[in-house]
Amino acid sequence: MRERASHQKLIQAVERITGSLSETGEYYELAESEGDEEAILDEVHKLATIADDISSLELQKLFCGEHDHNNAIVSINAGAGGTEAQDWVQMLLRLYSRWAERHGFITEINDFLADDEAGYKSVTFTVTGDYAYGNLKSESGIHRLVRISPFDASSRRHTSFASVAVTPEIDDEITIEIDEKELRIDTYRASGAGGQHVNKTDSAVRITHLPTNITVQCQNERSQHKNKAVALKILKSKLYELEELKKSKQLKDLSAAKKEIAWGSQIRSYVLQPYRLVKDHRTSHEAGNVDRVLDGDIDDFIKAFLLQLGDAK
Repeated sequence: MRERASHQKLIQAVERITGSLSETGEYYELAESEGDEEAILDEVHKLATIADDISSLELQKLFCGEHDHNNAIVSINAGAGGTEAQDWVQMLLRLYSRWAERHGFITEINDFLADDEAGYKSVTFTVTGDYAYGNLKSESGIHRLVRISPFDASSRRHTSFASVAVTPEIDDEITIEIDEKELRIDTYRASGAGGQHVNKTDSAVRITHLPTNITVQCQNERSQHKNKAVALKILKSKLYELEELKKSKQLKDLSAAKKEIAWGSQIRSYVLQPYRLVKDHRTSHEAGNVDRVLDGDIDDFIKAFLLQLGDAK
């Protein structure tokens, strides 16, 4: 039913664009015959809007992965750089939250480990919306930030790193067998930034899958029961992805992708000093307006990655 609804939306979009294009063409010819320059300009502007809509449809054609239409589970972890890296994690969280907001997606933080001084050591959140994973899978990897540190009294330039891991949220109809004996479940008190407790009970849940050593956590919900349910859902998604990678013999590629969160392994660099530039090292796509990118304008980077992925296939 979800696939059918997705196809219907695509068909409706094509019909809407086709209708708009035909109508705009007719009005343009009429305005041209009457010599109405203002009306001609209006139709030209409409054509530019239609071109943007067509570009969006072309991007959607690139979503050919089995789980591209799924929600996405995103984990960001601080790497080399200390407090700087933790602040960078918070900046990336804002970047993806703003991007999601622009596209009408919903973000919900599942777990975080805040630092007393600044930022997050790690954060995990879910992005809910059609093709959330298809878009965000391009963001998996090491992200590098170069700037004048606001935490350095000498105002020196610092380089910091953070890793981003994106997995698809697995549909409820897919069954993942998990033996309870293979799980270690710990509970603890959820805490906010600065170590302040958001509740006085051990409602937060940490689950470790012993055979794979995969650990997931959730502290966003009020009750321990709900946190456990969310954590298990995240664990199932990670286990499913691991099995899919085994089937497609991509474990070697996965290991290569999980490099040290430090220099030389970044997929994208965000440079604020001594010049301003964001560059993706996989696609060579660049953007000079760093502030816009940090505010969530990453669609061009996503498109460049998907086009490269499509060409590779």
